[in-house]
Amino acid sequence: MHNETKDKFEIHLDEMIVKVQACQQEKSLQSCSDCEHFLQCDLRNEYIKAVYNSMSKGDTGGFEF
Repeated sequence: MHNETKDKFEIHLDEMIVKVQACQQEKSLQSCSDCEHFLQCDLRNEYIKAVYNSMSKGDTGGFEF
């Protein structure tokens, strides 16, 4: 998918993926679940919100897969 076809939610998700992967590399981890800050991580929480917003396009409530 090219940037011109991505909406702002998908672009933000792509940015968050890069940030999360950089953090994992910095800490030599393969997954966030291996990190001692897993449940309290602001970056991970922001990533989760970006994933949700990418799927729901910013609407609140449920969405279908």
